[in-house]
Amino acid sequence: MSTLDEASATRQQAKASHQLTGKLRLVLVVLLVAQFMLAVDFSILNVALPTIGKGLKFSLANLQWIATAFALCAAGFTLLFGRIADVVGRRRLFLVGLAVLGAASLVGGLAVNPPMLLAARVAQGLATAAVTPAGLSLLTSSFPEGPLREKALGLNGALMSAGFTTGAILGGVLTDLLSWRWSFFINVPVACIVLLIAPTVIKESRPDERPKLDVPGAIFVTAGLLALVYGLTRAGEQGWGNPLALGSLAVGAILLIVFYAIERGAAAPLVPVRVLKRRTVIWGNLAGLIAFVTETSLVFLMTLYLQKVLGFSPLAAGLSFGVLGLGTVSGGVMAPRVIGKIGTKATLVTGGLIQFIATLALVTLGEHRSSMALLLVATFIGGVGNMLVIVGFMVTATSGLPDAEQGMATGLATMTQQVGITMGTPVMSAIATAGVTAASGTSAVLGGISTAVAVNAFIVLAGALLSGIFLRSKQAA
Repeated sequence: MSTLDEASATRQQAKASHQLTGKLRLVLVVLLVAQFMLAVDFSILNVALPTIGKGLKFSLANLQWIATAFALCAAGFTLLFGRIADVVGRRRLFLVGLAVLGAASLVGGLAVNPPMLLAARVAQGLATAAVTPAGLSLLTSSFPEGPLREKALGLNGALMSAGFTTGAILGGVLTDLLSWRWSFFINVPVACIVLLIAPTVIKESRPDERPKLDVPGAIFVTAGLLALVYGLTRAGEQGWGNPLALGSLAVGAILLIVFYAIERGAAAPLVPVRVLKRRTVIWGNLAGLIAFVTETSLVFLMTLYLQKVLGFSPLAAGLSFGVLGLGTVSGGVMAPRVIGKIGTKATLVTGGLIQFIATLALVTLGEHRSSMALLLVATFIGGVGNMLVIVGFMVTATSGLPDAEQGMATGLATMTQQVGITMGTPVMSAIATAGVTAASGTSAVLGGISTAVAVNAFIVLAGALLSGIFLRSKQAA
């Protein structure tokens, strides 16, 4: 009888591990709202940049720093803050970061000159670098590894991608109907609401033994990432032959190599070398990097196509990506079920192949608006595939690691996300520019875009094949 009771208890525990309780739902909502807000921030100012430049009298040369100041800090400091979350407490860093984000957004909306706005953007970037890995590690530590965590990460990925799309649309709407300042102000009430609710529903999460912070490693990895992101941004603006861009990329690579050497001998490394050698970490993060590089840059290429070839307005082009947003949300919702049925490795490969086929179809886009049907269908399907890869990447890159290292693991995953978002557009922009023929007109632009889309598609295919070859079916080190 005791054996039957034990079996029944085991079945009840297994059933409970598959269900969301009311409290867990509230935790999930709070964390997802914060991550959605951060995703919106990445794209909300893109449409408003010219208006901001005119209103605050930015010079044309300095206008790009509105985006670059944010990207440098968001990508450069994310791994450091991911580890700091393990040291000081994930909830504490999450709340502090949200408070800084809300204050910085208020300052940005009230800015009266370029230095004031750029200072707000730097603070927003630092807050994003703190909140994103802290929020993700709270997510992974609040939900046990398995179906519940996969569902949580699926919803997180769906809303994150939806946030990028929403930001592009919302930025145009707010700028047209109200003012560019509302692209900043909109964060303030959301941050305040999350700050009021989060302390009551989210428990503090940190290891029993507080790890020491590897200061030399933190300095070198942060400096290396800053140099790398700056080089990528500079290359996108000035071309890949720009000496400063190439020099920054070279310095970034050298600093990251030094960082790896430091970690090998550090007593309390920022990222243990044994973690960096795990198959799940290496190939999971590579799959994620490719997913972010290709999909974010594809949005850039399709924006060029809609505006330069089909003659759409910026707002109309932004609204056209609503279909892509629906695709990514759909992919995020179905990803946990797909992972549960076929496994993480097969999901990464399947999602990559779906995205490859959908992206390759866009090579056939023409100069007439009749191509819009193909664009909408292909971007929807590609969004589903891309989100399968992104959720698969997050599950893979954070699985099999103890709770004490979740801040570090999510910091690595967030770094992958930020660098992928940053490098995708300059890479594809350079390919599209090189593909433009000497002839003038829309045919030349379309030719360059088609070349870049084809390269984009085959990068996706390479990522799917690498995942299939090097990841094990059962997630192991």
